[in-house]
Amino acid sequence: MKSDRVCRKLTGTATAMMIALSLGGCAQMLAGGDKAVPTFDLTAPSGFTAPRSGAGQLVVASPTALQVLDTERIVVEPASGQITYLDKAQWSDRLPALFQARLIQSFENASRGRSVGRPGDSIVANYTLLTDIRSFGIQAFAEGGPEAVVEVSAKIVSADGGRILAARVFKARVSASGTSGAEATQALDAASDQVFVEIVAWASRF
Repeated sequence: MKSDRVCRKLTGTATAMMIALSLGGCAQMLAGGDKAVPTFDLTAPSGFTAPRSGAGQLVVASPTALQVLDTERIVVEPASGQITYLDKAQWSDRLPALFQARLIQSFENASRGRSVGRPGDSIVANYTLLTDIRSFGIQAFAEGGPEAVVEVSAKIVSADGGRILAARVFKARVSASGTSGAEATQALDAASDQVFVEIVAWASRF
């Protein structure tokens, strides 16, 4: 009987040691075995003003985008019509959600925060800003070297009746010093800043 108790005790001890070693190995993999993908953010431009000629409340809807852009991954076009993603870089959120957040911040930085919100903010909106992200990536095949290209279609829609009051396409190109994560996102951030400023100035008429 005593020998049976000893065997069970040894077996339990061995099992506990195996579990501990297994968990330790998992913790080591999580801590440093697989390096995290470098994550990058977009900024909202500041230090600019957008004179407000209208008095309406504006809601900035979530942008639409093709599936290739509706992701955290960063688009690179190695050739015309060919799309891939940067290997070791990603955005801090899905691109449409990130774009919407920084666009709203751009309105706020231009002193339009009191008249702009997002769906679900419980404000009585007079207009809705609809945007569609057509391009947001690096064109590596550009003649002068890689370029960040941001192209966005925007529409102002009235809340009463859903009529399109204005529509415009905004586009910016900025040279990129390279196609690494830091170089690509820096150029894309500069290009998106140009688009943000132009959209804010245009939409501030309503």
